[in-house]
Amino acid sequence: MENQLAKSTEERTFQYQDSLPSLPVPSLEESLKKYLEAVKPFANEEEYKNTEAIVWKFQNGIGAKLQQKLLQRAKGKRNWLEEWWLNVAYLDVRIPSQLNVNFGGPASHIEHYWPPKEGTQLERGSINLWHNLNYWQQLRKEKLAVEKVGNTPLDMNQFRMLFSTCKIPGITKDSIINYFRTESEGHSPSHLAVLCRGRVFVFDVMHEGYLMTAPEIQRQLTYIQKKCHSEPDGPGVAALTTEERTRWAKAREYLISLNPENLTLLEKIQSSLLVFCLDDDSPHATPEDYSQVSAKILNGDPTVRWGDKSYNLIAFSNGVFGSNCDHAPFDAMVLVKICYYIDENILRNEGRWKGSEKVRDIPVPEELVFTVDEKVLNDINQAKAQYFKQAADLQLVVYAFTSFGKKLTKKKQLHPDTFIQLALQLAYYRLHGRPGCCYETAMTRLFYHGRTETVRPCTVEAVNWCQAMQNPSTSLLERQCMMLEAFAKHNKMMKDCSTGKGFDRHLLGLSLIAKEEGLPVPELFTDPLFSRSGGGGNFVLSTSLVGYLRVQGVMAPMVHNGYGFFYHIRDDRV
Repeated sequence: MENQLAKSTEERTFQYQDSLPSLPVPSLEESLKKYLEAVKPFANEEEYKNTEAIVWKFQNGIGAKLQQKLLQRAKGKRNWLEEWWLNVAYLDVRIPSQLNVNFGGPASHIEHYWPPKEGTQLERGSINLWHNLNYWQQLRKEKLAVEKVGNTPLDMNQFRMLFSTCKIPGITKDSIINYFRTESEGHSPSHLAVLCRGRVFVFDVMHEGYLMTAPEIQRQLTYIQKKCHSEPDGPGVAALTTEERTRWAKAREYLISLNPENLTLLEKIQSSLLVFCLDDDSPHATPEDYSQVSAKILNGDPTVRWGDKSYNLIAFSNGVFGSNCDHAPFDAMVLVKICYYIDENILRNEGRWKGSEKVRDIPVPEELVFTVDEKVLNDINQAKAQYFKQAADLQLVVYAFTSFGKKLTKKKQLHPDTFIQLALQLAYYRLHGRPGCCYETAMTRLFYHGRTETVRPCTVEAVNWCQAMQNPSTSLLERQCMMLEAFAKHNKMMKDCSTGKGFDRHLLGLSLIAKEEGLPVPELFTDPLFSRSGGGGNFVLSTSLVGYLRVQGVMAPMVHNGYGFFYHIRDDRV
């Protein structure tokens, strides 16, 4: 079967990394001006005046000193934020990450050649894996096209983290270990881990220097499934990855102390290309309703997900697929890219394997049998119990809105993403009778190792428009004018944030400099309006555009009384 691969050019995937611009430090005055605008919808006149005074004091006092220190830091680093962000957003966090931090989503293969059908799990799974492995090979050869905005290359570093990457729990702080290497850099692991009924298996996907074919992969999966279905379930060590981070770190240390061989087994899972999850569930899924399958992907069987892996590929019993990924090493756009590539290849090949049916004589998969005792089994049961308790608290719906999509919004010269964001603001305002502090992801990949910045869609302009929409005496023309003002404001914010002129990450940097210098927390960050407007990770609406392709994804809300709102926009639907 010919390698139908992602658009490849003479450019190498990582060739522009050294020439990307450094992440800039915004001006203090500009950031504080933007911050004041952002908190306005959440304050009465007196509160706003108070915050204004706090900001002025900060700008002319401790803030100016912290800004100088931040500028000094930035001089010695190509990305002054990178290490801080990884720690604060991910590695220092102690709450269970599988439910609270991981993102995941269902594959859209059900919309064409792979509708739900029992008995297809292994055949489809092997074809799906084969396309994934092709993508891995392209990445190793640096043949994946560099993503660009116009002619400007974007940072591609996150793609290095897709395969053979794992988070390791620590008592006070986690770490990330990445085993992936390009061909020019040297050896890269080439084995897969497969989870099935509480057991773990590994097998190499290369045989005699060549990638296995789909029928060969299917033989390996069949061996694993037959074994698991005819013998007792395994202990389900994977469930430990759902625990609170310090508890999991202690459980892992204990597991290793029981038998040093356990560490070797853990390292095989950590270094594996990805984790393939054979899940016995058969979730309902239709092109108009992905709710049940999305819920299973986010909070399904914890014994067949390795929560700390950068990529869990889930195969359900009815031949429906999804993925669940640790968020620490990369943002969702990396997964969107590979998912789209796989879906396009499945579509192009009509869901079939069109290569050789010949199966070489390949060694059978190796089972990783952990040494466990009563304490480990008790830890596993406890992990499952807290996981299911938390999972029960999450309500999830994924419906298709099919009245129109981006074709119509563009025809009306309205930006599709801004359209959805303002619709969301109006929905929250109607439902709760007040503005909803909102986080939307902006991408900063124009810069070296850039990841994200916060856009705050709940602007004064958006709230004015929401109020006008709710006021029966406002004319259509007035409503339209206010809506267009809200659109213009949002579009400008998104552009600013993507070009290094956002303010949230800047304020975070200033607060972390203060912490590192052992200074008291500046009043700006203890002001009630700071957290009420969403600061410090308190956004009631946590949102992100997953793109304009067939790929969709979900994540848990940022706060308990909040909403996670993740959407993708197609020509004819949202």
